[in-house]
Amino acid sequence: MSALIKMEQLRAECAGCLRCALSDGRTNLVFGTGNPQAEVMLIGEGPGEQEDLQGIPFVGPAGKLLDTMLELIDLDREKVYIANIVKCRPPHNRDPRDEEIEACRPWLEEQISAVSPKIIVCLGRIAACSLIRKDFRITREHGEWFTAGGSVCTAVYHPSALLRDPEKRPEAFEDLRAIRAKIKELCVRTYDSVSTSHASL
Repeated sequence: MSALIKMEQLRAECAGCLRCALSDGRTNLVFGTGNPQAEVMLIGEGPGEQEDLQGIPFVGPAGKLLDTMLELIDLDREKVYIANIVKCRPPHNRDPRDEEIEACRPWLEEQISAVSPKIIVCLGRIAACSLIRKDFRITREHGEWFTAGGSVCTAVYHPSALLRDPEKRPEAFEDLRAIRAKIKELCVRTYDSVSTSHASL
């Protein structure tokens, strides 16, 4: 079964999910977007208002910044797969609770299995705590590399955090440089498809 077919089947199954109370308030399921055969997978925490309305992850202001971040390392949404730890919007954009994360974890694990990425980039602390280590410290450990399953993982500041605190952007820029180097090292298919326009990054 191709990754695309498997992902569409998962999306259809997930559309009726009632595993936690977040399903009560959703407008749309926010399952994932991008290339299900990508070598690079980005995982955030949960949908916000615009994501809930459109059913697509990272479409609000943070999504625009994420697009810029991807562009800096010669990527776009067609070259990566983007998902969240939880697929429904937490009320008032609060952090997802442990029980909500655990209820949604099987969907994410199925997504990761379908994509089988070589690199996973956790967007923010919550994703990193869920996928790398429960006591992960994003301020100290962002940009470091870990192993999870069959993928190498790193965490960067969530785009929303960079919007709130632009002083973190130089650190984020260095993390992006490291991710680009890791893609060059591990992801031949992805690296061959990117341009050399940012070779000095």
